[in-house]
Amino acid sequence: MSTLLIIIIALVLLVAGWLITAYNGLIRLRNRVEEAWSDINVQLKRRYDLIPNLVATVKGYAQHEQETLDRVITARNLAMQAGGRQEQAALENELSQTLKSIFALSESYPDLKANQNFLKLQDELSDTENKIQAARRFYNTNVRDFNTKLQVFPTNLLAKQLGFTAREFFATTEAEKENIAVTF
Repeated sequence: MSTLLIIIIALVLLVAGWLITAYNGLIRLRNRVEEAWSDINVQLKRRYDLIPNLVATVKGYAQHEQETLDRVITARNLAMQAGGRQEQAALENELSQTLKSIFALSESYPDLKANQNFLKLQDELSDTENKIQAARRFYNTNVRDFNTKLQVFPTNLLAKQLGFTAREFFATTEAEKENIAVTF
């Protein structure tokens, strides 16, 4: 009788230990996904802060390019007001596309291309874009790990019961995959 009781207690402790470990692992991965999303937002905030300065610098040299500048500001404002992650991802991709149009303007305006403020802002935005891409990759890696943990047996049974749901990857749009037309 005492051996059976010891075996039952050991099994209960083993199952309880696994439940605790599995739950903590899910929480840890979910928090990494949230941290990664926060890293993206930090870089996006930096980009949002740089865009008005870039537009103001370009305005001084390219007065008749107002439509391009307006598109950039509109895209920035829409991206800042995005609701969910999917909407924000789509609007951020659109903003990236409109920013490319400002850099293309510099080819038409040699004085703008030589302006130190413009060059510095262009470098900072380029650096920020690289950091955003790195943050997106970090986010997607964490989403992959989290989603995998949600799908593997036996953790999937626990995750489903506790209401954990898969996260969406930060994906590029078809427009971002297209080659950029460069004219000289």
